Amino acid sequence: MSKKSNKEVDVVLIGAGIMSATLGTLINELSPDVNIEILERLDVVAAESSDAWNNAGTGHSALCELNYTPEQKDGSVKIDKAVKIAEQFEVSKQFWSYLVDKGIIPQPENFIRSIPHMSAVFGEKDVKFLKTRWETLTTQNLFKGMEYTEDPETLKSWIPLMMEGRAADEKMAATRMDLGTDVNFGSLTRDLIANLAKKDNISISLSHEVVDIEREDDDRWEVEVKDLKTGVKREIKAKFVFIGAGGHSLLLLEKSGIPEAKGYGGFPVGGQWLRCTNQEIIDAHHAKVYGKASVGAPPMSVPHLDTRYIDGKQALLFGPYAGFSTKFLKQGSYFDLPASIKLSNIRPMLSAGLDNLPLTKYLITEVMKSPKDKLESLKQFMPTAKLEDWVIEKAGQRVQVIKKDKKKGGILEFGTEVVSSADGSIAALLGASPGASTSVAIMISLLKKCFPDRAKSDEYRKKLREMIPSHGKSLNDDAELCRETRIRTHKALKLIDIA
Repeated sequence: MSKKSNKEVDVVLIGAGIMSATLGTLINELSPDVNIEILERLDVVAAESSDAWNNAGTGHSALCELNYTPEQKDGSVKIDKAVKIAEQFEVSKQFWSYLVDKGIIPQPENFIRSIPHMSAVFGEKDVKFLKTRWETLTTQNLFKGMEYTEDPETLKSWIPLMMEGRAADEKMAATRMDLGTDVNFGSLTRDLIANLAKKDNISISLSHEVVDIEREDDDRWEVEVKDLKTGVKREIKAKFVFIGAGGHSLLLLEKSGIPEAKGYGGFPVGGQWLRCTNQEIIDAHHAKVYGKASVGAPPMSVPHLDTRYIDGKQALLFGPYAGFSTKFLKQGSYFDLPASIKLSNIRPMLSAGLDNLPLTKYLITEVMKSPKDKLESLKQFMPTAKLEDWVIEKAGQRVQVIKKDKKKGGILEFGTEVVSSADGSIAALLGASPGASTSVAIMISLLKKCFPDRAKSDEYRKKLREMIPSHGKSLNDDAELCRETRIRTHKALKLIDIA
C-alpha cells in the first residue's frame, strides 16, 4: 500500500525544462534562502519541449522569423512583435553571460553558437514583402546591420546549397544577420538543473508525476505527487507553485481550480522534421534560413532549412511538418485533449475551432503527406534534394492557447502566456513560440507579479541589474547601449566579435 509523507517548501516548480530551470536559477540567485523542489514526470530533464530534436526553432530573436512581422493590407509590415522578441532575447543573452562569468555554465559553446539568421522568399509578391520588412526593421537599433539582396551571385555566396540547380530567372530575395545564434535549450537546461542540484535547499525529483493541486485553508498549495518508480504518493505544501510542464501545463492549471484558469483551452499540434544524413550536404550549409508559412499554417510550422549543433555535432534539419495528435506532450496520453475540455472552455474551444477551419484543413493535409510530398516542400529551398539523403525525425508536441473572447467567444493564440492567480501564489506558462528564447524576460515578469515585496527591495533590484545590466532600459532606444551590451555578451558567450 502506498504511503504518504508530507514536506514543506517555499516553491514547487513542475516540469524540469527550460522554464523551470530558468525560474529556479533566477530565484536562487536573487533569494538564495528560498527552498525549492523541482518535479519531473520523466526520468531525465529537458526531454520534452526543451530537447534539441523537439524544438521547432532555436535562438528565436525575430531576425529571420517572418511570422513575427505580418504584412498589413496596405502593404506595410508590422514590426512591434519582432522588436519586443529581439529585446527579450538580448535579456536572455545577458543572463546567460552572467551565468558563464560566474561558472554556473562551464562551457557556453555546448549550448550556444554563432550562426547567420536569414529569411528567403520566392516570387515577386514575397520579394516585395521581404524588402519592405528589411527597410522597416533596419530603422530599429536591434536590427541594424541586416543585409538584403536579390543578386544571384550574392545569394550563391550566402546559401550555395540553396542556389544549386535553381532556375536562373527565378525571382528570389534574402536577408541576413551574422549575429544570429543557434541555442541548444536541452543542453542549457541540463547545465542549469545540474547547478541547482548542488544546493542544499533545492531538490530535484525525477519520475515524479503531479496527481493533484489543491489550495489549503492557510492559502498554501498542496501538491500531490506520485513516484512512478515505486508507486508511493506524497504531499508537498508550498507557498508558490509554478507550472512549466509544456503542453501538460493546461491540465495541471485546471486542477488548481483558480478562476483565472477558466475559459482557457488548448489545441495540440505535432510535428516532424526531415533530417539530413549526408555529411557533405550538412557541411555545405551554414545558416538558419526561414521562409514564409503556407496559408493556414501555425507559426511553429514556418519552413526553415536549419543548421544546428546537437551533442557537439553539426546537423541539418528541414521543416517542421505539422501534424495532429490529441496528446499534449510527445510522451503524453491520447486522452490529454478530451481531458482538458471543461464546461468553462467548451464555447471558446468550439468558437476557435470554427474560426480556424483553414488550420484544420492544413493539418489534415500535412498528416496525409508522404515522404515524397515532404521532399517537394524541401525542393523549394534545395532544388537538388534527394530523398535518400534525408530521414524523418519526430518533433515535439505544442499546445496553442485558446482563450475567451467577448466578440468571437474564443480565439486561438500563437504566442506564450502566463496565467496566474490573483494573489500570485500559482502561475502557469501556456503556449509555444517564442517560448524558450524569451524565457528569462518572461520569468522576470513573473517574479515581479508573484513576489512583489521581494521585487521592490533595493537588494533585489541591485542583483537583477548585476545579472542583466540593461534591466529597465530599452536597447532598441539606445544605439550605444545596444552595441555595448552585444559586445559584452558575445565575448562572454564566445560568439562572433562585434566591432
